[in-house]
Amino acid sequence: MEEDFLERVAEGAFEQAISVVRYGEGDDPRSRVSLPCGGVLDVLVETLESDCEVQAHLRELESALLGRRRLIREVDLASGARSLFDDREQGSRVEREIDRVRLRIGAAQRLLLAGYSSVAQACAEFAVGLGFEVILCDPREEVLQGVVLDNVEIRRQLPSVFIADGGCHSDTAVVALTHDPRIDDLAMMEAVRTEAFYIGVMGSMQTSQKRFERLRRIGGLGKGSWRGFMRQSA
Repeated sequence: MEEDFLERVAEGAFEQAISVVRYGEGDDPRSRVSLPCGGVLDVLVETLESDCEVQAHLRELESALLGRRRLIREVDLASGARSLFDDREQGSRVEREIDRVRLRIGAAQRLLLAGYSSVAQACAEFAVGLGFEVILCDPREEVLQGVVLDNVEIRRQLPSVFIADGGCHSDTAVVALTHDPRIDDLAMMEAVRTEAFYIGVMGSMQTSQKRFERLRRIGGLGKGSWRGFMRQSA
């Protein structure tokens, strides 16, 4: 597909503001590529002018990709007009209607693992398979010795320090699975101050209750947050 696309660019095929290129089985007579799965792939191609308005638009997108905000980008498929709206909920990354397409723009969903354990390793492998950016923070050299996690960024520092330095954005899930209060509690105390969409910690009912009371005092959690805030294990 890449070679076909570049050939079309060289032929001047995308001079209009907006184009939709269909690859695979479909009704586009220009489609010269078949997909191995026998499906159809539509590619949205935009031609952007190098003016101040476009540059401002791209800066907004850059800000969203860096995790500073989440946006919905709407593109009119007839005129190529572009609009940006704040995205306040989770949903499909791409939504297409007959005359427009909406794209959710934001940083890659991130899983921050506060400390290493066998459960954390399983979570990391699962999250990588789902396409998450996975970061493991643990300052304990003796625990990390021999640990191999493909496609996982391992940072040898306290997770609470990483979070306090801006390590969480609104598409971040923070999970603590070590049973070590020096790791878990400090990470949770910082995490509740962020926009993380999920915060979870493993512990018994008694441990979780005590931890929740500490977090409620520090992070301003209400009693109604108890059930949705943590998963408890006996």
